[in-house]
Amino acid sequence: MKKETFIDNYYRERHNSDSLKWDALSERFGQADLLPLWVADSDFSTDQHVKEALITRIEHGIFGYSKTPKDYVTAYQGWLDRHEQTQVKEEWLRFSTGVVQALYDLIACFTQESDQILIQPPVYYPFYHAIEDQNRQLIQAPLVNKDEHYYMDFNALEALFTTKEIKLFILCSPHNPVGRVWRKEELHRLFSLCKAYNVLVISDEIHSDLILTNRPFVSALTVAKELEFEQLIVCNAPSKTFNFAGLLNAHMWFPNVQLREAFDHWASTHRQTELSVLGQVAAKTAYTKSDEWLATFLEIVRENEQYIRNELTAAFPDIAISPLEGTYLMWINLADVLNGEAVKTLVQEKAKLAIDFGEWFAKEYDTYIRINLATKPELIHQAIRQLIAAIKGER
Repeated sequence: MKKETFIDNYYRERHNSDSLKWDALSERFGQADLLPLWVADSDFSTDQHVKEALITRIEHGIFGYSKTPKDYVTAYQGWLDRHEQTQVKEEWLRFSTGVVQALYDLIACFTQESDQILIQPPVYYPFYHAIEDQNRQLIQAPLVNKDEHYYMDFNALEALFTTKEIKLFILCSPHNPVGRVWRKEELHRLFSLCKAYNVLVISDEIHSDLILTNRPFVSALTVAKELEFEQLIVCNAPSKTFNFAGLLNAHMWFPNVQLREAFDHWASTHRQTELSVLGQVAAKTAYTKSDEWLATFLEIVRENEQYIRNELTAAFPDIAISPLEGTYLMWINLADVLNGEAVKTLVQEKAKLAIDFGEWFAKEYDTYIRINLATKPELIHQAIRQLIAAIKGER
C-alpha cells in the first residue's frame, strides 16, 4: 500500500475521543495547547480487516463469557513464521489485560517483599513502578552509552549477580526508550549469566514487530531454547503493533511447566478476570491479515525518523540522536542545544510539545526526550519546526 493511501485511509483526528495522548494534556502536562508526541500509541486506525471482524462480532451483540478462539495460537504462529521465526506452543500461553499488568502479576507471583529485582536503565518507567509499588528492592545495571549507542554492561551484570541476591531480571527487548534491537550474541551472553546464577528472566517483547532496520528481532524464547535455559517468561501483545492497547489483550509465555504451574496456582487466588472477547477477535484477525498494514505503517515511522534526524542535525550539527533500530519511539539528547534552559522550558513551554521526558526513564537522563513517531508526517514536520524555532530563540 502507498504511504499516501495509508494516511488517507487510516489517520484519525483524536481530539474529543477520550484519547489519553490528545485529551489528557491538561491533567498530565498542565497545558492543553500542546502538540502531543508522548504516550506510545498511534494516531492511525487499525487495519480495515480488523475493523470488519470487530463489526461482525459487535453485530452479533453478545459479549458474555468466552473462551479463546481455537485457532488463536495457530494464527499467531503463522505471524511469527512470516516475521521472526519464533516458535511457541499453545500450552505455554496465559493472557493478561496488558504487559504492565503482567509484570505486576509476575513479580507478585515469583518474588517476595524485599527481593532484589534487576533492570537496565534508562528503561520504560513502569518497570520501576512494578518493583517499588510491591516493596521489592530495585537493583540497576545501567546500559553503557557510547556516543548514543547503547550496550549491555556484562561485567557489571556479573558483578551484581555475584554480590547481590538477584531473584528476577526484567529485560526490555527491543529496548524502550533507546531503540536497541539486541543481537543474538548479546542475548546468548546475557542468558548464560542468568543461567549460571539461577536468575529468573521476564522478557518484555511488546515492541518485537516494530523493527526498522535489517537487523532481525530475536526472541528470548529462541535463545533460551538453544541454551537450555529454563527460567524464562516472555510477555508481548498486539497492542503496540496494531494500536490495540484499549482492547486489553496481552500474552505471557511460559515454556517451563513448573513456572506455568506455579503461576496458575498463584492466579487461582489472585486473578479472576475474564478474557477480552474483542481483543482476541482483533488480534487473531490482525495476525492473519494485517501484514501489509504493518509494513506501510513502518514505512511512515521510518520516514518520520529520517525527517527528524535530517532536520535537527542540519540545524544543530552537535545534537545527539540515538540510532533507532526498533520501536516507534525516538531518543534524543538535547544537552548541546539547551543553552542553559531546562528541557521542560524549551520543549513544553516554548516549543509547545508534549513529549516523554528522559528523566522519567532514568534520573540521569534529564536532558533527553522521547518522541512518538506513530503519526502522520505533517504533524512531525510541525513539531520539529516548533522545536527548532524554540532552540533558536524564535518562539
